[in-house]
Amino acid sequence: MRLLFDQNLSRRLVSLPADVFPDSTHVALVGLDTASDRDIWTYAAENDFVIVSKDSDFGQLAFLYGAPPKVIWLRVGNQATKPIGDLLRSHAGLIAAFVSSDSEAVLVLPDLRPLP
Repeated sequence: MRLLFDQNLSRRLVSLPADVFPDSTHVALVGLDTASDRDIWTYAAENDFVIVSKDSDFGQLAFLYGAPPKVIWLRVGNQATKPIGDLLRSHAGLIAAFVSSDSEAVLVLPDLRPLP
C-alpha cells in the first residue's frame, strides 16, 4: 500500500515508515504542492495511493464520493514528525485491513498520547 502525504504533513514522513509503506510519497514530491484537494484526490485515485492528511477535507470527499482513493485522517494535533511516523508504523496492520476493506473509505487515527 502506498501512502500519499498531504501538504499539511512533513515531507520527512515519506522516509520514516518507508520499511512498512514502501513507494509512498508526498504531494510536493509529485508536483502537487499547490494543487487543490480535488486534484490531489484525482491523482491518488488514478495512481493507487491512500491519502494521509490532518485535514478533514479529504475525509469529507471520501464520504461524498467514496473510495478510491481511501483516506487516513490523522487526528493528532500538532505533533512532531517522528511520533506521526511511529503512529503509522504501529498501526500498519490496522491500515492494511482498512485498505483491503471494500466497505470503508476513511480511517481515523486519533492522538494516542496518554492523558495526563
